[in-house]
Amino acid sequence: MPNPIQIAMVGNPNSGKSSLFNILTGLNQKVGNFPGVTVEKKLGKCKLDATTTVELVDLPGSYSLYPRRMDEWVAYKVLLKQDSDIQPDLVLVVADACNLKRNLLFVSQLIDLKIPAVLVLTMLDVAAKKQIKVQSLELQRTLGVPVVEVNPRKQTGITNLKKTLLSVQQGMYKPPAFDFIPNKSLAPEAIQAAKVLFPGMSDYAIIHQLIHYKSFDLPVEKAEQIESIVQQPSFNATRIQADEIIQRYKRIQTILQQAVIQTAVIPKEMLSEKMDKILLHKVWGYAILLSVLFFLFQSVFWIAEYPMNLIENLFVWLEDVLTPVLPQTIFTDIILHGVLPGLSGIFVFVPQIMILFGLIGLLEESGYMARISFLSDKIMRKSGLNGKSVMPMISGFACAVPAIMSARNIESQRERLLTILVTPLMSCSARLPVYTILIALVIPGDYLFGFLSLQGLVMMGLYLFGVLMALLVARIAKIFLKLKEKSFFVLELPLYKTPRWKNIFYLMMEKAKIFVVDAGKVIMIISLLLWFLSSYGPAKEMEQVHRQYELLIQTNPQQAAAFEKEKQAALLQHSYAGQAGKIIEPVIAPLGYDWKIGIALITSFAAREVFVGTMATLYSVNDEEDASTLREKMAAAVRADGTKVYSVASGVSLMLFYLLAMQCMSTLAVVKRETNGWKWPMIQLAYMTILAYIVSFAAYQWLNGI
Repeated sequence: MPNPIQIAMVGNPNSGKSSLFNILTGLNQKVGNFPGVTVEKKLGKCKLDATTTVELVDLPGSYSLYPRRMDEWVAYKVLLKQDSDIQPDLVLVVADACNLKRNLLFVSQLIDLKIPAVLVLTMLDVAAKKQIKVQSLELQRTLGVPVVEVNPRKQTGITNLKKTLLSVQQGMYKPPAFDFIPNKSLAPEAIQAAKVLFPGMSDYAIIHQLIHYKSFDLPVEKAEQIESIVQQPSFNATRIQADEIIQRYKRIQTILQQAVIQTAVIPKEMLSEKMDKILLHKVWGYAILLSVLFFLFQSVFWIAEYPMNLIENLFVWLEDVLTPVLPQTIFTDIILHGVLPGLSGIFVFVPQIMILFGLIGLLEESGYMARISFLSDKIMRKSGLNGKSVMPMISGFACAVPAIMSARNIESQRERLLTILVTPLMSCSARLPVYTILIALVIPGDYLFGFLSLQGLVMMGLYLFGVLMALLVARIAKIFLKLKEKSFFVLELPLYKTPRWKNIFYLMMEKAKIFVVDAGKVIMIISLLLWFLSSYGPAKEMEQVHRQYELLIQTNPQQAAAFEKEKQAALLQHSYAGQAGKIIEPVIAPLGYDWKIGIALITSFAAREVFVGTMATLYSVNDEEDASTLREKMAAAVRADGTKVYSVASGVSLMLFYLLAMQCMSTLAVVKRETNGWKWPMIQLAYMTILAYIVSFAAYQWLNGI
């Protein structure tokens, strides 16, 4: 079966490209990663007519064929035929009619690559409000490529676009024979010498092969021949680029004078510009920003709570249904205590992922997301980050998993990596059960000034401390990340628009699918490993526990239920996980922890909230009993010397440990996926564990000495 016709969709950021892609493909699309990078690629099927179906590839937005960001390199390599997976037969270029001068630079470069192309004009309604009229036929005549007017929001012009694409695919339109500018004059000697290396390639494409040959996968012999050409004194890449841009803009200016009519002498002030006077104000802008972020965080927490509880209850119900039905075998144990908890740990995150990305999509679609980045850039840059880091970090208060995934829109590799490394220091909702029970245990329920809850202040202090530590770690880490790239925060502020709910729905579904399919694999493996470590131990010791409690139950049948709980706690103590708790007890003792807390630290690696369930098992408390029973037993717990296990010193130390430590396998799985390897997840695990240990040690020793 022949490969389907591939059409690459390209254009400047905020030109309406992705919206048009969603309209053309509907739900017939999939998301993946380009080989070797974490930039997403979208692939979709589009029917041009009853018999012709093509594959659309939505490439990252680019301003020109001189890439600077990681995502621009992805699009660049596809257009220069250096991507083995994507070899487009034609290019669909999307351009904003309000900013034709800037957009036509990229268009003119694609024309000179001699790839069959169709130019799509969007935002013509906005241009009309600015009293700008684009004469499409004149533009088509001067450029030499088909020009189609489309309104993705109203879905007009789609039929005409499909007909045009079909005509180009059938060869009715050929790339223009003439160059947009005389490219041969930019480096005549080099182009002539390289023609034998690149037969059939346009002069302009040859120039790019010569400039960026080190970034392409070329045979060694060919690369050496190119190097001998580019080292000639007459070849200067910087001068060539500068001359090219100057010549292109001169020609573009001439074309605009012929094809664009602007009736207003002074451009009309748009509603977006009026709104920015308030939303980007040096005082009110930040007040509104804080309100928006507070609402975002609270909404994720409030809205996600209900479906998350529903999913958790569903898995509990499923376990209750399967337990009496399935035979008592090892496979049943794996299903009930390995597979089901693993699946629960995966799907319970899905509501937060969908809701968070739905709200982020709402901010992006409306145009406010760019304003958030603009306002926060000054603050974040002091710590080595930039304005685009603020959304992942704020999102981390709900859950680090989707927050780290949302860091993909940060262009700088260093700043994106820094953001990923520090985002888990934000206090996610999974820490709340730990904070709640420990604060209730060790912090008095007093009120300051009669109305400020001391426990509430401690809770707020934990959140603020996490933010401060994240900024401090980022500031220190930037010293060690010796990446050569320079960071420039260049941001185009798009117009405010009414959100397109279909696009937001696509975004929510995509992110949920990526998490369940990719991160879910790693989560399941670790869940099954933790089940094994918690369920099995040295045979002699486990057998001795079974015999001991069987004898107790036989002699005291009326206390069978209580003995059964104690048996489960004893089995956990003697399991491999329990043995590990005993082994690490000398290490964690300086923090104020005993071996039971050591087990909780191990088991809660699956998810921080497992801490409470582990404590309930260790202290033989039934899940159905009131939570106060668990707190009472934990409060009464004492060491061999009679001192309390949960004092103010040990309680605060434990809260700080859970605040700073990487106790979340889901986060590690996502970091592994986002960084394409285990190097950075392991570095993250190491630095967070060391940081948690040092801070917890200092807190315990200081408070214990008071």
